[in-house]
Amino acid sequence: MRTTMKIPITKPYFDAEERESIVKPLDTGWIVQGPYVAEFQERFAAYAGASHAVATSNCTTALHLSLLALGIGKGDTVVVPSFTYVATANAVEAVGAKPVFCDVDLRTFCMDVNELERILSDDKVRTVKAVMPVNQFGLCADLVKIRELADHYEIKMIEDCACSFGGFLDGRHSGTFGHAGCFSFHPRKAITTGEGGMVITDDADVVRSVSSLRDHGASRSDRERHGQKGSFFLPEFNVVGYNFRMTDFQGALGVSQMKKAEMLLEGRRAVAARYDEALREFTWLTPPLVPEKHVSGYQSYVCLFASPEDLSRLTRDRIDSLHEKRNAFMSFLEERGVSTRQGTHAVHTLGYYRDTYGLSDEDYLMSYAADRLSVAFPLYFGMTDEEFAYVIDAIREGGQR
Repeated sequence: MRTTMKIPITKPYFDAEERESIVKPLDTGWIVQGPYVAEFQERFAAYAGASHAVATSNCTTALHLSLLALGIGKGDTVVVPSFTYVATANAVEAVGAKPVFCDVDLRTFCMDVNELERILSDDKVRTVKAVMPVNQFGLCADLVKIRELADHYEIKMIEDCACSFGGFLDGRHSGTFGHAGCFSFHPRKAITTGEGGMVITDDADVVRSVSSLRDHGASRSDRERHGQKGSFFLPEFNVVGYNFRMTDFQGALGVSQMKKAEMLLEGRRAVAARYDEALREFTWLTPPLVPEKHVSGYQSYVCLFASPEDLSRLTRDRIDSLHEKRNAFMSFLEERGVSTRQGTHAVHTLGYYRDTYGLSDEDYLMSYAADRLSVAFPLYFGMTDEEFAYVIDAIREGGQR
């Protein structure tokens, strides 16, 4: 009888250092935003090559605050890819703006720059104030071209880097091409603080605005006031802000994870390289593309349940037919104990956005295809040879059914 293993889609890596680090705030007395958050920010900015980093409660709030700091609000529109986690569009809605969806390049899962240029050049779209490319699954979008378009049309660029810690384009880290870059430290990411986010930027005004807005709009943080003359006075509150702070428990965990960042990333890239080699035999799968000059952080290893020939002749009917087969394949792997996920969803097909903006599935066909045909396989630091071989055997058997 075959032994069934349980292979998760991913799992974070912790050792004794993390266990020790999360109790340190109890000794310092700073259990809210404090010295470990400050150290985490410094380490993150240095790694990414950014002038500043500001920690937040999660990536969604990082996007929210970045939009506000860059003057995006009611009556504005922001171009976002349709194939992304719903949080990207939700952050736009949260500041009172409206998303304009852009289709993606099916081989990279990132914003199609030709479609973006078409949108921005449309005389009917005059309220676009920002573009928010998503660096999907660890891979940078075509950020140089997107920044060129943003500058040409005099709009802001905010990178959604929720998945792209460790993603580089031509030697530059994701998040450093736009006016701001926003990261997630959810447990599915390469480094984690449980929940948590980060804004990086070279713009001191954005730093001041985000720092204030994350702390109810305070002119000074509690830590800045602590120990200073007149610390008994509350700060000024000249803008309406939010409580989007990171705790020092999370900051301490982030410091420990940053010390291991390169090890964790190289481990994920090594597993991805093994997938690249092993999946060559499965012509009915299209593995993820990493274009020249790109280095992926491999937040996920996402394939398409379609051959390269299928991709050249996609129609709605063909997508739906392959979708049924993909679902059966994923169900089989689930029965074998191998966790999979669709890459993410096509936001224009989700109830709120579909109904609010009168959208149909075919409006962004490549995003629809990515939603229906993507499949993420297990990937994590420390994946054993036995676990990897088990996954490949399950893929082989599932593809023959």
